[in-house]
Amino acid sequence: MKKVLLSVSLLFALSSYAQEQPVQDSTKAWSIIGQNTLMLNQSAFSNWVAGGANNIGWQAGVNYNMTYEKDKDLWENLIILGYGMNNTQGVGNRKTQDVINLSTNYGRKISGNWYASVGAGLISQFAPGYEDGNNPEASKISNFMSPGYVNVGAGFTYKPSDNFTMTLRPANARFTFVLDKDLQWAGNYGLKNDGDSMLFQFGFLGTAQYKVKLMENITLQNNASVFSNYLDHPERLVLSYSGILNMKVNKYISTNVTLDLLYDHNQIKKTQLKQTLGIGLAYNIDNGQKRSENKRNQEWKTK
Repeated sequence: MKKVLLSVSLLFALSSYAQEQPVQDSTKAWSIIGQNTLMLNQSAFSNWVAGGANNIGWQAGVNYNMTYEKDKDLWENLIILGYGMNNTQGVGNRKTQDVINLSTNYGRKISGNWYASVGAGLISQFAPGYEDGNNPEASKISNFMSPGYVNVGAGFTYKPSDNFTMTLRPANARFTFVLDKDLQWAGNYGLKNDGDSMLFQFGFLGTAQYKVKLMENITLQNNASVFSNYLDHPERLVLSYSGILNMKVNKYISTNVTLDLLYDHNQIKKTQLKQTLGIGLAYNIDNGQKRSENKRNQEWKTK
């Protein structure tokens, strides 16, 4: 009987202890969502009357969104890196993709879906670009950090859902770097004098990111920005748009279609366009689902 009473007492004690312990929170503040891709393309011809040149190409890239969201804090980080080459018989190697896009933005909630925020960003490329389709024998027109654009500013961020973020910075410093001495001449990328390596601008920057699921395994990621320089010709807006259409075949294979539009008066007085299409290997990383639509819950739930 004593053993039975002792056992019952122990059970009650353990039960009371368990009730007093806090429930382990299955939510987390950090989430990392990203994709690593390697796209391949190839064409071969033999006695083909219609003609054609043998070619082989590749594109590799990473696209990561790392976000910390807890209580009133919102910290979003974006990493987009991409590079690609194509080798065509009789022509040689040509660059088909080259991008460096890094940004970080920290916000402190002030009301509803609005945050007071500060942030910075860098946009450039890895390798030289040439006037005649990246032909090394042609005139060089760009290089790493030539140009390189650095934005630093403060303003407000609006985030009503996990798929949409808009940042408005009425105070934004924009630095245009041209570190390649061969490209440091007056007028190039807005430089004022020969030998200058940097152009300073101060104005308004607005950015927006919107991700939409078109159908099962097909998503479209949109990124847009606008900049106006208060100090010189504010009407000359710098406009950019980037769209990535991702069509997932299975866990490791997907097709990507990208479209980039850019207008920058200091680069060229025309709208620039770049489009790519590739199919290949894709490895996705998703360490958790974002928070629910209930904005009172500022954390992310694990799967």
